[in-house]
Amino acid sequence: MPKVVVVGSINMDLVALASRFPEPGETLSGERFATFAGGKGANQAVAARRLGAEVTMVGCVGDDLFGRDLKAGLEREGVETRHVHTAEGTASGVACITVSGAENHIIVIPGANHRLTVADVEAAEAEIAAADVVLTQLEVPLAVVEATASVARRHGVPLILNPAPATALPAELLAKVSYLTPNEHELSIVLDAGDTPFPDMMARLPGQVVMTKGAHGAYHVDAQGAFVHQPGFAVDAVDTTGAGDTFNAAFATYLGEGAAAAMRYACAAAALSVTRLGAQGGMPHADELAAFIKDKA
Repeated sequence: MPKVVVVGSINMDLVALASRFPEPGETLSGERFATFAGGKGANQAVAARRLGAEVTMVGCVGDDLFGRDLKAGLEREGVETRHVHTAEGTASGVACITVSGAENHIIVIPGANHRLTVADVEAAEAEIAAADVVLTQLEVPLAVVEATASVARRHGVPLILNPAPATALPAELLAKVSYLTPNEHELSIVLDAGDTPFPDMMARLPGQVVMTKGAHGAYHVDAQGAFVHQPGFAVDAVDTTGAGDTFNAAFATYLGEGAAAAMRYACAAAALSVTRLGAQGGMPHADELAAFIKDKA
């Protein structure tokens, strides 16, 4: 069972379903509303746990009803939460999500996620040192991500950075990242690459970039410069929320089998995740993923 430490965000997703997205200034009647546990960090932690990893979460929730529910939900999934802190006087992070068809529009309010500190990462150093892989994102302060990368590097633990929401990243941080897992748009922002074709962007960080491209699957340039494409798996999509998080969790969970194998598992897990509503609601368990891949063989 691989040991995965996830350092990242924990949100409550507030999801509205509608026949279409409203125009600016328009009030539109929706079809359904639901709340789901979310946040990229928590999503990735839950997905990795369902796929069989032993998972420790490092994060922060508010001292509100959402915070209590979110932490309890992680514990029900079997995620270790001793490094999930409660920030007094602060609301939990939320994501306001509108879903129409299989697409979504998302606004994230960070809340307590921005109260996660470098000291919180340092307090989890023993867990990071004992991990097989560390997984982080950009919904927590950049200083926290940089500290996570430094601790992982110090102990020789591979670090996966999912650079979302995207921002240009310092070269010092990128040098400590084992795998960067953006989509094409995020990769351009991270590298400040403008309209550069994605193969050329990926070649700037040989061996490090695993780029997702929706239904087209994922792409990787290995350390020898070979270009690898893992095609996506065809499914009937219901809700794409959390597909990228599922991809990252599966990639981390199966990384011990090599990057190419991990990409195949990750693309399959992401495909399965979009067939059900909700970020965590659609995340598959290991037996589901195994059956799906066997069926597609």
